[in-house]
Amino acid sequence: MTRQNNKKHILFRYGLITIFFIFFGVLVMMKLFNTTMIEASAWNKRAHAELSKVDTIRPERGNILSDNGNILACNLKVYDIKIDLRHNKINSLRNIPWSKIDSLADSLDTYYPRIRDLSAHPDTFAKYSWHSRLKKEFDKEPGKRPRALRIARNKTLEDFEKIRNFPFLRDFRGNGYRNPLYKEEKNIRMYPYGKMAYRSIGRVNENAATGQIHGYSGLEKDLDSLLYGKPGLAKKVALTNGISNWVASPAVRGYDIRTTIDIDLQDMLEQELHAICDTSKAEWGTAILMEVATGEIKAISNIELLEDGTYGEALNRAVLPFEPGSVMKPISLMVAFEDGLVKSVNDMVSCAPFQKTSDPHGSGMKTMKQVIEQSSNPGIARVIFRGYENDPSKFYDRLAGLGFFEPIHSGIAGECTPRIRKLLPKDSKGHNITMTARHLDLARQAYGYNTELPPLFTLSVYNAIANGGKYVRPHLMKGLIDENGRDSVIPIQYIRPRICSEETARKVRECIHEVVWGEHGTARGVRDDRVKVVGKTGTAYPVEGGVYNKSKRRYAFAGFFPYENPRYSCIVLVLGPSGWSANRTSGQVVKNMAIKMYSRGLLDNSSTFTAERKTSVPVLASSDTSNTERLTSAIGTRKVKHVRKRNTPAGALPDVRGCDAPTAVRMLERLGYNVSISGEGHVVAQVPEAGARIRPGSTVRLNLKL
Repeated sequence: MTRQNNKKHILFRYGLITIFFIFFGVLVMMKLFNTTMIEASAWNKRAHAELSKVDTIRPERGNILSDNGNILACNLKVYDIKIDLRHNKINSLRNIPWSKIDSLADSLDTYYPRIRDLSAHPDTFAKYSWHSRLKKEFDKEPGKRPRALRIARNKTLEDFEKIRNFPFLRDFRGNGYRNPLYKEEKNIRMYPYGKMAYRSIGRVNENAATGQIHGYSGLEKDLDSLLYGKPGLAKKVALTNGISNWVASPAVRGYDIRTTIDIDLQDMLEQELHAICDTSKAEWGTAILMEVATGEIKAISNIELLEDGTYGEALNRAVLPFEPGSVMKPISLMVAFEDGLVKSVNDMVSCAPFQKTSDPHGSGMKTMKQVIEQSSNPGIARVIFRGYENDPSKFYDRLAGLGFFEPIHSGIAGECTPRIRKLLPKDSKGHNITMTARHLDLARQAYGYNTELPPLFTLSVYNAIANGGKYVRPHLMKGLIDENGRDSVIPIQYIRPRICSEETARKVRECIHEVVWGEHGTARGVRDDRVKVVGKTGTAYPVEGGVYNKSKRRYAFAGFFPYENPRYSCIVLVLGPSGWSANRTSGQVVKNMAIKMYSRGLLDNSSTFTAERKTSVPVLASSDTSNTERLTSAIGTRKVKHVRKRNTPAGALPDVRGCDAPTAVRMLERLGYNVSISGEGHVVAQVPEAGARIRPGSTVRLNLKL
């Protein structure tokens, strides 16, 4: 009986199992049928979507270089260092002694604190220290701990190696354990010269959604399409055998941009502008130095008084419009000579009060030389009035015919064009404007009011006057260098072949000469016998809240040097120095620049003064001659100080002295070394020395100098 019962139970169990498998098989067949027949189209679309996924490979951004090859902006490889707190080796540990975690926290608080100075915020220590942060995370269930707890941002391989040896983390080294510490590589934009020419060089930012890095100011923005390069593509494709594979279209590195900036001259100009603003307590200052023959902008600086009482790089006012004041007078005189309103620098004009304007220097008859020398408002107003009295709008047309209102395309982001109102009989709303009002506005335009000129535009005209009338286009970009080192040099360009005749340019130069060197010149303080600077002063009230603020003045000086053979033109504006003048502020910056450049032999003169002059050629080092030659050609320098080729034995540390930081780091990291950098510029020393045999993973320390 018992045996029979057991047999029934066994048969029952077999029956259940058989029914289960039959049922399971039916379900599988139904699912298979549903997938392959009913939902086939949907699954095919999904598969196609998966296999058609495209990933973008971000290109390496190009460098920005100075005229002599110094790096102004480049990419630097750095790392975000993170801990995987769900790491299987961490999770496998039971009852981790808090002392180990505490020791790790001590090390992190010492070297990588979450608050820069915890001693200044003792009340926040408990909240922001690594002790509290690690305790919070380790108190969680293992499955709820973060996969990527970032402990350091934008660090070097040396930092990574240091953290790997911190307490608790070093327990995971060796014994076949994989360290839960890992690093994520990325590139950041580095500016070796800090704030130098900050507004002109520009800056970049990263799109949080795409991870793409694009420029948002200065050359970084204006030339972004060239600097960014061409993204690559990585996509999955379906092969005939049904296997998918990844194929990549490599990214193309962006162009290197060689600018016209001369680091030595840039440094000089910034120092001089800073010194005069600091001494005069000006609110802000802007200055541009340009090469007369080529239009190359060799230096540009913008500073303003900050809340802490110091001066820092500011809004790029060099390309923003301002009422120029009397620096407009030589431009008006140039038009007058070209239109035959005056014939000679000795032509006479009355300087008696005119159109509500008087001359503090006297109201008698003056020559054209004296009008400019003494900066007579009624004098220049009468001259322009002769030509345009019957139709004041033609003065605007005359300036437009010179290309005055066309964009310069200098390469400086934010560039504005001049704003000069065309004096028509009706305003924009159709209301009549009396001829009396138009005459008054015409007079004011002649001497620099009712006009707004960006300093760069004003300088371009003065540069043309210095250049015999050739209207060269100011520019900040000198050439392009592709990823293969091929250089494309941008030729000299012209806004117009001529802004005036050579004879007119000569006459205007002669008048401008008297401003500095005449008996009654308004800029006599700019004189120096070593180098002859000439130029015109200008004073204007700033417009604030739609009205003139007559409690402060904006002082300008625009000119060129040396007078006999002009090499450089320069314009300087400063706002708000109380009790000063254009002669003592803006004019002094130009004067001091000319003297420094003369003393350094930069004005086609011989000089024994070389102590302060830095080398104007880059120092290149290369492991092979062909690379050195390629770089020399790409940078376009006439002479290069070559670092002797050093024969480094295989497996030995190479000699990177003379290399710039990015080049040295790339060379050493490719060989598996970690790199520590101190200083800026080019490598002058390395530890260990070249030729040493050290293990991959060891740290090489580099000392850099400009």
